[in-house]
Order: sequence, then structure tokens, then C-alpha cells
Amino acid sequence: MAYNLDYVRITDVKILIGGWTISDWGVDQLKISILNEKMEAAEDVKLARNDRKDLVEAGLVEEENSKCGFTIEFPYEEEKIYYLSIADKKKRKRIELKPEVIRRNNKVEARRGFAKQLVKCINKKNIEKGIKHIREHGVKGLKEYIVSRVNASAMPYGEWFELNKPTKKELEKQKKDKFEFEPKISIIVPTYKTPINFLREMIDSVIDQTYSNWELCIADGSEGDSAVEAELEKYAKQDDRIKYTLLEKNEGISGNTNAALKLATGEYVGLFDHDDILAPNALYEVVKALQEKEYDILYTDEDKITGDGKEHNDPNFKPDFSMDLFCSHNYITHFFVVKTNIIKKIGGFRPEYDGSQDYDLMFRCIESADSIKHIPMILYHWRIHMNSVAGDPASKMYAYDAGKRAIEDHFKRIGVKAKVEHTGLWGMYHVIYETPGNPLVSIIIPNKDHTDDLDKCVKSIINKSKYKNIEFIIIENNSTEDKTFAYYEKLQKEYENVKVVKWEEGFNYSAINNYGVSFAKGEYLLFLNNDTEMITPTAINELLGCCMREDVGVVGAKLLYSDDTVQHAGVVVGFGGYAGHVNMGIRRDDYGYMVRAQISCNYSAVTAACMITKKELFEQVGGFDEQFVVACNDVDYCLKVRETGKWVVFNAFSEWYHYESKSRGYEDTPEKLKRFEGEVAKFQKKWPEILEKGDPFYNPNFPIDKAPFTLG
Repeated sequence: MAYNLDYVRITDVKILIGGWTISDWGVDQLKISILNEKMEAAEDVKLARNDRKDLVEAGLVEEENSKCGFTIEFPYEEEKIYYLSIADKKKRKRIELKPEVIRRNNKVEARRGFAKQLVKCINKKNIEKGIKHIREHGVKGLKEYIVSRVNASAMPYGEWFELNKPTKKELEKQKKDKFEFEPKISIIVPTYKTPINFLREMIDSVIDQTYSNWELCIADGSEGDSAVEAELEKYAKQDDRIKYTLLEKNEGISGNTNAALKLATGEYVGLFDHDDILAPNALYEVVKALQEKEYDILYTDEDKITGDGKEHNDPNFKPDFSMDLFCSHNYITHFFVVKTNIIKKIGGFRPEYDGSQDYDLMFRCIESADSIKHIPMILYHWRIHMNSVAGDPASKMYAYDAGKRAIEDHFKRIGVKAKVEHTGLWGMYHVIYETPGNPLVSIIIPNKDHTDDLDKCVKSIINKSKYKNIEFIIIENNSTEDKTFAYYEKLQKEYENVKVVKWEEGFNYSAINNYGVSFAKGEYLLFLNNDTEMITPTAINELLGCCMREDVGVVGAKLLYSDDTVQHAGVVVGFGGYAGHVNMGIRRDDYGYMVRAQISCNYSAVTAACMITKKELFEQVGGFDEQFVVACNDVDYCLKVRETGKWVVFNAFSEWYHYESKSRGYEDTPEKLKRFEGEVAKFQKKWPEILEKGDPFYNPNFPIDKAPFTLG
């Protein structure tokens, strides 16, 4: 028996459930019911069975079991517990339904992971569909296809927001909560001719905070705007936690904010714009996080609101701290909280960076910080209106030049040689690292026959690459065609930097590559599949320059199918109980979620189909783990590198075609699929913590059993 809950939602009067379930006994033998606390049938339950053609098309169920879907609705009482019961002739599953939990999470996680459901559903009758898709798109492609088909309808953000915001009851409880560490948080706001309705909503959102140890520090540069002055005076008289100063003249965004900073007496400072809104639990969640550790910096997720404040849209569900993403654009923005001693030590805001003054300040704060905490909750609402950057990025083009200078200055301060270019996307930057000393790069390519593919791969690099200090280590792996060996001989005669070494044993991707490394003379190792082709002439420069940073351990490339759709743009751990590619299948020029398919950023892993790493580091962590014969080896290696404290980087500016698994073939037989499942089981045993806690570079508001970057 297998099941999946597509949604569990709650209204003021009803609980609504939708999903599907199958059994070896047939769907007609399944009994679905709602039970009360006494394990008796609940009253007034409406149950409907429905057709799920999407599951048939995905190959998860046979045609005769297509009526496996169900929808349920029933009235509830707030304090009571209910159970969804699913039973066949042999098994029964009961899923607990607590109204309070449903309201907070808007879902009940199925007790079996998606991967287990998939394994349960693969059988002799539908394996042919799966094999066909594997042949065309690979195993990872099959997983992505199934996830996307089964979860094609993502929840709209507006609906998600309403279901996940704290209830009045929760907010009242927060007001009564006491923490061991209750720092004062100084919220600093520069105002300048702020529309009165926006000003009131901004101040009211601070007054409405469920955590009370705050002060609001406002510096007004409106130059005699009597309406603004009167409003500030009124609020300051009503609440002594509100401070303000009237500046003699407008000193610009940095000068005005520094004036507000001078009023701050709290242990922490929070940056707040004069026309935005804080969620009522924003400070509560910040202080709650500080009970774990007195972090130097904290930041939250955010969304945008319309001018009238009625609609929430365009959420930014951020990863945990990602240095390379931050160097590509200011993804942190709001809500940013930092220790007061840090912001004052670095000298506050610098007027020469007006427009991107926050970006510049954050770089300098980060350089002085030892700990950074991401709170994955929408706690800040950035208002969109005619004069805001949120509504029209082009309205402040000067800001992006200031942002470019902020990044350049950061690298100067830390001693990294790099130049920064605009990407053509507002506020997105391309950092180009120098390659001092031009070290030797050893390109490791396993190969079995398929000399046309290998030739295309090698020649594309030789003919296109702007980086020339390279050597090729081609690992001959049990080829059977005479022309293959003739090609090897010809290639080595033609190019002095090509060396073919022979692997005598059976196929083991990890062992073969480890063997190849033993012949490498380079300081850097570029692992490359034989079915790849260089697109951008600076592809190796991009990978190497980034990898030469002291804090970087692995860099992966952007890989495209032959039709210019994305095959690889980063790997998230957790999909299918193992890992999966994100932004897969989008067009080459598509942005991906939060533009992450077009810029450099950090992930927990990248694919070794095109991956560079330091040779010294490779040897330090023991190379590829040879228990992973075919799958999981690259993700495992990246996680080992992450344990050393170094970044894994996806570089979108290093582009290659990847024709995928031509030489070895696909995992397209029941035997190969069984081996793949076995390696996944080994991976799960080796890395239980990240699978349990979640990938730090994938926001936990995105369910791991849904299509990437979709809400459930």
C-alpha cells in the first residue's frame, strides 16, 4: 500500500484533504475514513473518489487503478484530534490530524517518503514507461518528471501566506512568552517625505510586535514637512520606545540612516525602510533564534505587498547564508538584524554607496561576523508603489553601479583579485576571478568506446578554451572496439598534453576517477564526462578562478541538453530520499528561481559531469567513496568537502552541453534500478543528518516531495 497527501487545508469550519492511494489488492479494496478521538467514524464526512490520469501518465499506477484519487471534507472542533484512516486487506495507516498543526503547516507529511512510494509503485506493468523515460532523460530526469507531474499544481503564494501566517491565538501567546535572553532591538528608519498612510502603517507594524523590548529610531530628512513631523511627534508621545530626530537638511539615505543609528541603544540593530511593514512576529522570531546562540547577524525571508497593503506576492524564500549568491546580488535585503557593536565598529553607512548602501554595509558586517543565522519565515513586507525600487527596478539604475562597487571593494578588502560586471539583469552581477600563476588543470575523463563523443569533448576544449594550461587524463574503461584504441594512439601523438591510462577492472565510477587522479600532475582536477562539449570559451577560467579562492572546495558548471534546456544548475539534497537537480528543464536563458540559474551561488552539491576541485583537497577527504559504484558519488564528495568548511559553488557562466550517459548507458533495467536503489540506501545511511534537517541551501518552506521551488 502506498499513499500521498497532495494537500491538507483548513477553513473556519472544515478540514479539506486531497490525495491518492493504491494497494496491491486494488483500489476497490481500499477503505478510506475519518475517525474521531474514540476511533469511531467522524460525523458529516464527505468522501469522493476521483480519477488520477496524471499518475497513470507518470507511470506510477496502472490504468485499471486510475481511480485512486480521493477528496475529503468534514467539520471539526478546534481542540479535538482526528485521524485519516487508509486500510486494505493487510495494512492500515492512521494519520493524525490536529487543527492547530494543520493551520500552521497546511500540510500533513506522508509517513512514507516520496522515494519509497516510487519504489513501491514500480512494477512489471509500468516499468516499461519508466525505462523509456530513463533512456530519454536519465534517472534524475525520471524523478524530476514524476515529481513535476504528480505535483503540477503548486499552491498560489497568496493562499499559502494566509494559511501560514500566525493566528491571533498564537500572537497572543507570543506576547506572554519570556526568553532567557531578551536583548533590546533598535529598529532604525530614515524617513524622507514619507506618505502619511505609509508612515503610520510602518510605525504601527513595530508597535504591534509581540516581542516588546524594542526601540524605534527615526531620523527624518524631510526638511520641514510639517505633516511628517506632526505624525512623528504624536507617536513619540504615545510610546516612549519611539525616538526621532529632525535633521536640518536631507543628508541622503546613508546620512539619514546614520543619524537614526546614533539614537540606537539596543544590543542589536534592525534595518527598516520607511514605507515597509514588519510581520507582527518578526522580532519575536529573531529573539527566539537568539536563544540558540547570540548570532552576529540574522536575516529573514520577505515578500512584497501592493501599495494598499492588501495583496502579498513575489516571496523571496532564501537559502541559509550563501556567500557566492550574496556576491552575485543582495539576496538578503530584508529583514537584516546585526549586533550594534559590529555596525558601529565598521562605521555605519557610507554615502558614496547611496542606492546600494545596505549592500555595502552588509558586506562589511559579514566580514566582521563569526555567525550568521537565516530565519526561514516571511517576516518582512516590502511595499511596491510608484517610487519604490521593488516596483520599478529601472527607477534607480545608479543603485546598481553602487552595488558593483560594493562587491569590488569587498574583494579588495579580503585580498581576492576579481573584477565585477553587470549581467544585464538589474542588480545581478558576474564576478570574474583572476587565475594567478595559471596553475595546471588536469581534466579527468573516463571513456568506453564512443570515440566520436570523446573527440567532440576533447576538441571543443582544445579549439575553444581560452585557458591553455591543461592536461587530459583519459581513463580507458573496458572498450571493445578496435577503432577506440586507434583513436587513443592518434590523439596522444597529436597532442602532448593527452595521456590515456587503462583501467583493468569492472565499471566503478568512483574507483575509475580515483585511479585517473593518481596520474594527474595538476593542482586542480576537472572531472568531465566524455559526452560533454564546451560552449563558452572562458568555461575553464570561470571554474578555476572561483575554485582558487581559499574558501571554495568545489565548483560546478551549467550543463545544457542539446536542445538548450538546462540539465544541471545545482543539486539539492533530499529529493527522492537522495538528491536532485533544480531548475532542470528550463530554457537556457530562463532565470530559474530567484535568478539562481543565471548567476553564481552555493549549493550542497553539483554534478561531477563537469566539476573542478583542488587536488590537495580531493586527497585530503579521500577522493570519491568507492562504495558508490554509479550513483551518489559526486553528491557524497561535495558533502565531504562541505564538512571541511569550504563552499560548493554553481557557476552559471561556465556553460557546457551534456549529452548524458552515452558511454555507459542508462540505469534502464530492473537490475540497474535495484543497484541504484541500493546506493541510495547507502547514501541515506551515511548522511542521515542533512536528509533529516534539510538542505541548508533549499528553503524549508518548499516541500522536498514537491517539484523544486514550489509551495505545497
